[in-house]
Formats: sequence, C-alpha cells, structure tokens
Amino acid sequence: MDEVTVWDGLTAGLEPIIQLRSLNIGYGKSLAKDITAEIYTGDRIAIIGPSGVGKTTLLRTIAGLIAPLSGEINNNCSGRGDIGYIPQKLGLVRHSSAKSNVMLGARTRKSRLHLPFFGIGEELNKEVDQLLQKLGISEISDEPVRILSGGQQRRVAIARALIQKPKLILADEFLGELDSDNIDSIIDILETQLSEINATLVMVEHQENIARSIATRIWRIVDNQIIEERVQ
Repeated sequence: MDEVTVWDGLTAGLEPIIQLRSLNIGYGKSLAKDITAEIYTGDRIAIIGPSGVGKTTLLRTIAGLIAPLSGEINNNCSGRGDIGYIPQKLGLVRHSSAKSNVMLGARTRKSRLHLPFFGIGEELNKEVDQLLQKLGISEISDEPVRILSGGQQRRVAIARALIQKPKLILADEFLGELDSDNIDSIIDILETQLSEINATLVMVEHQENIARSIATRIWRIVDNQIIEERVQ
C-alpha cells in the first residue's frame, strides 16, 4: 500500500492541521516512504510497528525536529505553543521541581516578550495547580524531578504538554513505566483534557493493545510503507 488511506466520510469539509505529501523519512537511509496523509483536529493516531522501522523518526519529522529526505509537510500548527511534544526521554529539567517543569509549558501561552521573572500570572498558575491535581502529582509538585519515579516523571511531562493547550500533541511511548492501573487512569484523564482543549494526539506506542485503547486511527509501518486502519 503506497499511501495512507484518508477517511473521507469522517473528514469531508474539514481543514487538516497537518498534511504529509509523498514523504520519505530517515537518516540518510529511508525508513518509510511515499507517506501521504492528513491529520485533522480531534484525531487520535497511534504509530505502531517493530523497533527500528521509523516510528520515532516519523514523529520527529512531523514535529519539525528533523527534515524529511523528500516530500512535503504542510503545517497549520505553526503558532507559539501549538505543538506539545513528549519525547521518549521526556526532556524534563531534572534539577527543577515538577511544577517548574509544567510552568515551562504554561509560558508558551505568554508572549515571547513576557520575561520569566514576571511569572505566569495568578489564573495560569491556578490552571497549573489544577492540572497537577488531576494527574495525581500535586503532592510532589515541589519535589525535584530527579527524585521522582519514572511514572511520576511521565505524568509531569504529560502535564507540561497539556498546559500549553496545543492544537497537536506528539507523544513518543509516553505511557512507558506505568502499570496497567496507572495507564488506564492516565488515558481517562488525557482523553478528558484533549477533548476540553480540542487537541489532536499523534503517538508512538510499542504495545498495540494500549494503542487501540486510545487511537481512532492506526498507522502501522510495514515494509517501509504505512498502512492505515480505522479503530472501531
């Protein structure tokens, strides 16, 4: 299959937030090619496949962190804070507190001219506290990230992305190191928050059963191609 199937019946008349056109991705050597797809507001897309097939590379290419080998990306999420990114290694500031890390995401909702020493304001600070509570990490909000468990650190990274109120969240195996009960809890919270801010999620997930519990669309990388499946 040379390109991803677009589900016309569900997306007719909608403006995509991301368009991929004949995309070829990789680092010198192609990992996946001929990717033509559209991502719409409200989509929940899971990229799955064995290790080394290009799942993370595709996510990083959509994020604009690496250039495609060929092809085109039309990105309508180019504003400040429009994309929230959760990398595999989370990208947290380990010596800073959990709340300080989340506030880094909150600052993207301020002007670039808004200097850090002015703070984020009472209302936004309240939003940060409420989100920490919803994610079950309010009690450790003042603790440095370096002493938190892997699961707690992942909740901090999720909160940092959500507080931006982005149009699109790109998440690379963000549910790793969580047990099944915690995964179910995070999925419920995440879906509620995504719906509240009308955001789209594109995620890389190693475990297909987890991917199917979240996604409405599956992108499976097979033999350097992407095959799409609609999740019922």
